Amino acid sequence: MKNLFYQGGPLFMGILTILFVVTIAWFVYHLSVSSKSQQINREKLLRLFGFGKSMGMLALVTGVLGQMVGLTSMFMAIEHAIQRGEEIVPSLVFGGIKATMIVTIYGLLIYLVSLLLWFLSSMLVEKKLK
Repeated sequence: MKNLFYQGGPLFMGILTILFVVTIAWFVYHLSVSSKSQQINREKLLRLFGFGKSMGMLALVTGVLGQMVGLTSMFMAIEHAIQRGEEIVPSLVFGGIKATMIVTIYGLLIYLVSLLLWFLSSMLVEKKLK
């Protein structure tokens, strides 16, 4: 797992990990506050859970941005290698593409977790109000 973190690039993987922790904390905090509260403003609470879902979407976009930065760096390195007359090995190119996809997959998983938490939180709020 640690190896995947470094293969994906510590900068973007670190940002995504922070977004993941903040997203989870956001849902847990607002769920705990709503469960203790006697009065629940349904619209306000659903909007707050929507912000949590938006943080997951930010993680997905950050993952795609990380992949685009990685691909750009890879293509620039290939371009420089070709200019120096070096041979480009396909396994090296595919390894670079694999490394750039790690960030996108991580961002997608964070978004899926935020969607799941948003769905469960919304159901709990609706169930509590009935």
